Amino acid sequence: MKVLLALTLCVCVALAVEIDPLLGKFSEFRERFGKKYATPEEQAKRFEIFKQNVARAEELQRNEEGTATYGITKFSDLTPEEFSQMYLMSNEVLANPASRYHLAPLVELPNVTLPADGMDWRDKGAVTKVYNQAQCGSCWAFSATETVESYWHLCGHELVSLSPQQIVDCDRTSYGCNGGWTEHAYDYLIKTSHGQETLADYPYTARDGTCRFNSNMVKAKIASWSYVTKTKDENAMTKWLADKGPLSVCVDASTWSSYTGGVVKSCGRSLNHCVQVTGWSTVNGVPAWHVRNSWGTDWGYSGYMYVAIGSDVCGIAEDVTVVTCA
Repeated sequence: MKVLLALTLCVCVALAVEIDPLLGKFSEFRERFGKKYATPEEQAKRFEIFKQNVARAEELQRNEEGTATYGITKFSDLTPEEFSQMYLMSNEVLANPASRYHLAPLVELPNVTLPADGMDWRDKGAVTKVYNQAQCGSCWAFSATETVESYWHLCGHELVSLSPQQIVDCDRTSYGCNGGWTEHAYDYLIKTSHGQETLADYPYTARDGTCRFNSNMVKAKIASWSYVTKTKDENAMTKWLADKGPLSVCVDASTWSSYTGGVVKSCGRSLNHCVQVTGWSTVNGVPAWHVRNSWGTDWGYSGYMYVAIGSDVCGIAEDVTVVTCA
């Protein structure tokens, strides 16, 4: 009888695993990322989406040409449409690339010997902490803010966290949480506000709000901005990085929701997300950009990832900008 009961139990467990082979993974995912759902029906819905995302990650892994790994992340219970709506730029912004100011000048590249083993401006104390834009397509405001922070510091000032929320609320030429372009953010800071408040004085809310800019609270100012390349010149990017400072770049991040590590070498080129490049090195034998994202430290390498150098992977060399402090 005991043997029969044990065999029956084993069969039941095996059938349960066969029915829902990812149920255990989903439970681990919920615990790791503190996921809670309002109803059993919502949880069941999210489990189905989770399984679909695991399958997508496996497909990405099969097609990856570099060393990138894909798998379960904090975004694994979102549909691709939900992820795009919450964390990337809207179709309205993407349909209007001409709104970027392509007549802006190119920088004059420095005559510099590139360090053989790469470099990173984090090591030079010129990069602030990783931010979390949360469920708001404000990446463009974060990328611009991060670049202003770095160059304000490189001009001899204290490294301080500035306010992306000021740009989200006050830049009337962009779309707030629905997206925008770093070029618009720079122009707003130069022409309209004449500067940027600190994050402490103008906190981030992860939603669109009424402009509360106070000119008396300006902490950092920029005089101009420029493109580092308009021709996908990644050599120009390394020269500028080696001598001058970090880069603001816009990329195709459609598949980044499943990124867990390694160097990405397979990617689209429909720019829908803006980030910061802080340096480069050789990673797992592949020359790679060090990309700082704004999705929090519980994604990628504590908020960073690696993108392969040399083939405009993810469109990383198509919208590369820097600023000059005032």
